[in-house]
Amino acid sequence: MKVLITGAGGQLGRALRRSAPGNVALAAFTRAELDLTDAAAVHSAVVGFAPDWIVNAAAYTAVDRAESEPERAYAVNAEAVAQLARIARDAGARLAQVSTDFVFSGDSARPYRPDATPEPLGVYGASKLAGERAVREVLGERALIVRTAWVYAPEGHNFVLTLLRLLHERERLGVVADQVGSPTSAHGLAGALWALLTAGLGGTQHWTDAGVASWYDFAVAIQEEALALGLLEREVPIRPLPTAEYPTPARRPAYAVLDKSATWAALGYTAPHWRVALREVLRELKSMEDQAPWPPA
Repeated sequence: MKVLITGAGGQLGRALRRSAPGNVALAAFTRAELDLTDAAAVHSAVVGFAPDWIVNAAAYTAVDRAESEPERAYAVNAEAVAQLARIARDAGARLAQVSTDFVFSGDSARPYRPDATPEPLGVYGASKLAGERAVREVLGERALIVRTAWVYAPEGHNFVLTLLRLLHERERLGVVADQVGSPTSAHGLAGALWALLTAGLGGTQHWTDAGVASWYDFAVAIQEEALALGLLEREVPIRPLPTAEYPTPARRPAYAVLDKSATWAALGYTAPHWRVALREVLRELKSMEDQAPWPPA
């Protein structure tokens, strides 16, 4: 199987490269190497490699900045994705598009099924939803949409690394406690994507780690696990905050839990609980201490 990955420099892209099965011929491009909005360059890369699958891990993910840069968000998350889908179609390739819980409003009282009606609250979610729809329209059953949430890794820009840095710097912290979702290890998400590609599945799939948490719950767990591993030397008080005390340009879904049951059944396995996955990521981070400055910048 030949697989081309866009966005290979991001936390998911790096996890995909590290976990690629041995029987996969891989062409992986970072944003610097392949700008998704450069249609001619994308066409040349796809035609030159002739992949069976394209995994689009590239995206505009600046949720708050998207509110003031809607044209840029749509250019990357919708227009470029539509062009990528057309290139994939013409090249006979399938396309796996990575999407987000932000396509939902968060008003549900139960986990969102893949067939739930999307209702994004802001530009980022709306642009990602437009990308989903373009891929389905162009590729039909040859499209794979994988929605996920709260992704983090031992490198890159994510909540875990930001919180660890703040726990080193601050005497106390406040973290939002009334937004609920499922933290997701990039490594676990990458493994699920490889399993989906190998199985040849299509349609809309949901994948996160198991369990639910508020950002406050997640923050408390990060500190507890980091203290146990020696990544932190002291405990910092963390105060739960209502969203109203932490206003942001973009509204976030209050309840961003995805129903993964259909995907888990299709693959024949379930994701670990988010706290188990968190512990593994922090152990990996601990093993990296001698190779990079700490705390993370």
